[in-house]
Amino acid sequence: MIVSLGEAVADTCGGKAGALGALLRAGLPVPDGFVVPFAAYLAAGPDDADAARQTIGARPVPAAVIDALGRALDELGEPSVAVRSSAAKEDTGQASAAGQHESFLAVHGPDEVAEAVGACWASLFSPRAVAYRAGSGCDDLLMAVIVQRHLDAEVSGVMFTPAGPDDVTRIEASWGLGPSVVEGRVTPDAYRVSRDGSVVRTVADKRRRLDRRGTRLVVHDVPVAARDQPAIDDATATRLAELGERVAAVLGGPQDVEWAIADGRVWILQARPVTAALPPPLSGASDVTATGLAGTPGSHGTVTGTARIVRGFGDFARVSPGDILVCPFTDPAWTPLLRVAAGVVTETGGVLSHAAIVAREHGIPAVLGVPGATNRLRDGAVITVDGTAGTVTADHLRPRGDGAPAPDHA
Repeated sequence: MIVSLGEAVADTCGGKAGALGALLRAGLPVPDGFVVPFAAYLAAGPDDADAARQTIGARPVPAAVIDALGRALDELGEPSVAVRSSAAKEDTGQASAAGQHESFLAVHGPDEVAEAVGACWASLFSPRAVAYRAGSGCDDLLMAVIVQRHLDAEVSGVMFTPAGPDDVTRIEASWGLGPSVVEGRVTPDAYRVSRDGSVVRTVADKRRRLDRRGTRLVVHDVPVAARDQPAIDDATATRLAELGERVAAVLGGPQDVEWAIADGRVWILQARPVTAALPPPLSGASDVTATGLAGTPGSHGTVTGTARIVRGFGDFARVSPGDILVCPFTDPAWTPLLRVAAGVVTETGGVLSHAAIVAREHGIPAVLGVPGATNRLRDGAVITVDGTAGTVTADHLRPRGDGAPAPDHA
């Protein structure tokens, strides 16, 4: 019922756990832990997928699995842990499944861990996961679950290793725990590290952070003095790029890597193949006119369509095929909209966030980190999104009144 993370392989423990196992065996810095493999999932629920869809969310984790979890947690020293999905076709070269299944941080004790494991199993049948599989052709309904030591990260982020000899390492970083960056809830600092070690960085206004407080996760304001300070220095960016090269060498190709810094040490939390090319970074600020907005290029292409302002689930039904999704950020639960929308504009988020990855996989132009977009763009207006240049244009923009800083970067 339990496999040491260092022994995990994709065939029995899913792509995410398999990659972490390979990195551990290669001596890279991965938090220790274990995996609840496919075998435990198969033992816990019915074989028929339709029956599973209806029952596995409420089906208790078998007592044998709970007992095994307790023993494994004892061996770790009963720390707070992160509980993360590792599905059969997750984190592959064909489909990332970025953000489509559940993950939990700051989980403590066998009962809470068992509950989180059950929720990861059930997330195979969530609307967002079902929609993602329909669009990517994934049909293997098997779920393993990773349980690792929780890291109280001072800084977290994502890194894309170079796709070719002339490419750069792309890094995004922000304060606190990683969900702020991967879920697009903050516009992170962006770094480009060349093979000669030179670093180009764009520092963002990082206003919020996520941290653990006891057994809870808390979002709070970043002190004003720290908001526009670089989350990492150039030396750390270079060190991350070097680590990324080691990860890519072990796993055999360009990698999308989640990382964290805790107690001054860099850790690898996840690594998966890059599934779609990033738009090239711009050399300077985009031209902004009276009818234009600028942000970060998130996904290639240009599209013109009807702006649909979406601030939550209550707005989902208003999105029609061909609309352009305009939102504060794109929660992974909003993935079904990315099969309908023709383009995406967000107020926060970076090019390495889950939503940007899924947009690129679906071939949807996206511009990210456009301050005040939901207030300045009119619902129902015709707008043009250039996901390569990082611009959004409309016939009319409302005056700035949202209090957000003016766009100052591409």
